[in-house]
Amino acid sequence: MTTEGENPPATARPAGSAKRALVGRLSWGLADQAASSVSNFAVGIYVARSLGVTAFGVFSLAWVTYGVVLNVSRGLATDPLTVRFSGPPGAAWREAVARSTGTALGVGAALGAVSLAAGLGLGGRVGPAFAALGVMLPGLLLQDAWRYSFFAAGSGRKAFLNDVVWGVALVPAMVVAARVGSVAAFVLAWGASATVAAGYGYVQSGIRPRMAQARGWLREQRDLGYRYLVENVSLSGASQLRAYGLGVIVGVGAVGAVRGAELLLGPFLAVLMGLSLVTVPEAARVLRQAPHQLGRFCLLLGGGQAVGALLWGSALLLMPGRLGEMVLGDVWHSASQLIVPISLGVAGAGLGTGAAAGLRALGAARRSLRCQLFASAGYVGGGLGGAAAAGTVGSAWGVAAATVSGSAVWWLQLRSALREHAQEPIPEVRTS
Repeated sequence: MTTEGENPPATARPAGSAKRALVGRLSWGLADQAASSVSNFAVGIYVARSLGVTAFGVFSLAWVTYGVVLNVSRGLATDPLTVRFSGPPGAAWREAVARSTGTALGVGAALGAVSLAAGLGLGGRVGPAFAALGVMLPGLLLQDAWRYSFFAAGSGRKAFLNDVVWGVALVPAMVVAARVGSVAAFVLAWGASATVAAGYGYVQSGIRPRMAQARGWLREQRDLGYRYLVENVSLSGASQLRAYGLGVIVGVGAVGAVRGAELLLGPFLAVLMGLSLVTVPEAARVLRQAPHQLGRFCLLLGGGQAVGALLWGSALLLMPGRLGEMVLGDVWHSASQLIVPISLGVAGAGLGTGAAAGLRALGAARRSLRCQLFASAGYVGGGLGGAAAAGTVGSAWGVAAATVSGSAVWWLQLRSALREHAQEPIPEVRTS
């Protein structure tokens, strides 16, 4: 027996077939993240080389602000979708996607208006970038919502194609922006190409986003959505506060240096940012089909990312300085000093993300919220305290220490949640 809004149990099938299906879904997830990584990396490198370290710092401020708004949208619109509607794309899925994407579009319109007004009021170097971001937010958030929807249905190929369309549209947009030569032009080019991909998402799905039903979606998903909202915003908000604080304490150039170092680890950071596209639906499937395997699945997931980040960081340390200058231009000198602490921080975050996927699959929103609040407070405290003590490098080491500590808290909470689930295995669902 199932309740309305809950996916029916998966039909039993041979173990070999199930494993092949899992590998196929994860492969499309990796392919999609690779496409996303290439696009993000290309944008960052192109802007860094075109504008220099200070203007790149302004672009980075707009980028981290987008990250906050993106996480608002995910918490309210698409995180509940992946937890409660991951499964075959039937009628219930289509209805949920229409309302979820409508919610994402509404969030983009509302917060885009705020960003536009703030940008027009600020003026100077920063204002035009935020005004441009405000115009582009609806398309950016809708494109992300389509990706979540496709992965919730196990259709990673569609998400991959959507990101490829965004990447292709980026090429002419970036060329035009380079001719204009302003931060706002690059933000508009980036957002406009995402809007093209958002339109293609409608063609792929045949589903029209229903903004008018956003209020109903928020009301029905409030037990998860608002907790995930706080959790997600605390994560991206911490990054934004650290960026703003670093700019005040050290200077806007320091923000550009940190962003440059993050670009060097771009493939892993992009995977972490969009991890729930693949891992939460897969963890939910593991929980339904083999709940005793969930802990092992999360450990392999997090451990693999941590090892990969450390190996990539080690390779960056061996990279010749001349090659780094070719990639980042003037940003390379300051960014190269941050490779070790940022690599350790990404490894710690990757390990913790495995536990986070398990908590999301269990619907343990209270536990995951506690973890994220702890991790976010440590991120801001470590980043700004380190900046005050030792500048940009001190900030990077403070963030690394906070991230590793936060990962330990995630795993402690997952262990407790798995014990509770074993004793009383009742999934967290809503009835209506």
